[in-house]
Amino acid sequence: MKQLTGSEIIIECLKEQGVDTVFGYPGGTILNVYDALYKHQDEINHILTSHEQGAAHAADGYARATGKVGVCMATSGPGATNLVTGIATAYMDSIPLVAITANVGVSLLGKDSFQEVDIAGVVMPITKHSFIVKNVHELADTIRRAFKIAQTGRPGPVLVDVTKDVTANVADFEPKAPEPIERKVTSIKADDLDMAIKMIEKAKKPFIIAGGGVITAGASDELKKFAEKIDAPVCDTLMGKGAFDGTDERYTGMIGMHGTKVSNFAVNKADLVVVVGARFSDRVIGNASKFAVNAKIIHIDVDEAEIDKNILVECSVVGDAKEVLKMLATRIKASEKPEWRAEVDALKEQFPCVDDYNEFSGPGIINKIYEVTKGKATITTDVGQHQMWAAQHYKYSHPRQLLSSGGLGTMGFGVGACIGAKVGMPENITINIAGDGCFRMNLNEIATAARYNIPIIQVVINNHVLGMVRQWQTLFYDKRYSNTILNDNVDFVKVADALGATGIRTTNLAEFEDALNKAIEMNKPVVIECMIDQDDKVWPMVAAGQALETCFDKNDLENK
Repeated sequence: MKQLTGSEIIIECLKEQGVDTVFGYPGGTILNVYDALYKHQDEINHILTSHEQGAAHAADGYARATGKVGVCMATSGPGATNLVTGIATAYMDSIPLVAITANVGVSLLGKDSFQEVDIAGVVMPITKHSFIVKNVHELADTIRRAFKIAQTGRPGPVLVDVTKDVTANVADFEPKAPEPIERKVTSIKADDLDMAIKMIEKAKKPFIIAGGGVITAGASDELKKFAEKIDAPVCDTLMGKGAFDGTDERYTGMIGMHGTKVSNFAVNKADLVVVVGARFSDRVIGNASKFAVNAKIIHIDVDEAEIDKNILVECSVVGDAKEVLKMLATRIKASEKPEWRAEVDALKEQFPCVDDYNEFSGPGIINKIYEVTKGKATITTDVGQHQMWAAQHYKYSHPRQLLSSGGLGTMGFGVGACIGAKVGMPENITINIAGDGCFRMNLNEIATAARYNIPIIQVVINNHVLGMVRQWQTLFYDKRYSNTILNDNVDFVKVADALGATGIRTTNLAEFEDALNKAIEMNKPVVIECMIDQDDKVWPMVAAGQALETCFDKNDLENK
């Protein structure tokens, strides 16, 4: 046992947890921690982002890409509040994150002191837990608890706020190995499994929806075996991309507002829907009263709070998805359903992709990225049309390939997340896809990539509008384009060059392919701007609040 300052205890606890990278931004109250970090810079890599929000998104992207806990740091007041959007993003998508902030000294708390904010109170609704540490003797155990909470059951962010005097005070420190993170199996009830098995074996038209929980649980192999055993087609949510191989013959595409017609129609033809690790988001199910109207539903989820929250189900199994799928696959009798598979295959033939990949458009650009990277890149996105195109037109064959803000829909997420993903998985080609509206929000993080020579590739799909909002204005607001036109004088190529990266503008697919190959070869931060038409749209689409079976595309509108 040895005596350490609170700042040194923080560093030692991070080392205990196997943390190799921290994303952050220093300031007055957290100076002691940064001083300790300086002394351990050969053990913990610190990435200084351009803004604290970028640090939170980078830690999030690191966690999504690696499956490990992402860590970010910020000082008190505005430094801490700048993390909030990133923390909320991680919370909505169940991403394990530990945010460490410093606050004013205990004697200054509650006095409106300079840069004082009750950050633990601010983030309470968007964290699994938030702590404020006012006693150095409680610091080590609190940080250890934070890491365990972030990873246990349904993952999520945890914030630890440490007063400045605690970072300087001294306490005894005894190293401890991290507690093992056990899979949640005690909640799996035999009666629930029995009911699920009976329903599955009775079903003639089973259909599987894979959500992000499959990826979190590392259950992709188990999902594949389960689908094969019950001979079911499989779709996914945005967060579930890569949970099931997008090139597999059973795969029917994404479900929901911008899901395929095949998935959106098949879910209402099924007599049993098995939902694994998904929470029935409104963007996934559309009109809840008209979702899977001909089917009974089995819901498998690690979080009991999600059961019957948005959709009432006939059967639920609460527990780790990997373990539940193992148990089901072991006990279920194998069966073949050629008529059901043929019916789904007929839907695939009837409703093929309507987008022309030879056009210089969102789908054409995404398809070209898929071809050039041979489907092996890590793709991060911002939020909007480009996000949906990335989900629809890149075939994700493995988990943790698509990193996107699903639940919160955070514009400005992508660049920071891309940096974090590349730092976490340096061997992967890592590409962020953004619209011009999203990119301008946090493009300052290109300077971060340039400072550390983190070779991310930023693709800006520039239509000079807020594309998704404009699409809604076109379809539902009689083309009243209120504040969605971005015809300004921003030159993203010059911005990229000014921030220390390389900027390339492209106006057709041949130029884009050359630019992408060049960016991969350069192995440095590159921004590729793609000039597309302002009225390109994402198809298919389900209007908000409508049934999935009302899914329509441009051909449907033209044939009205």
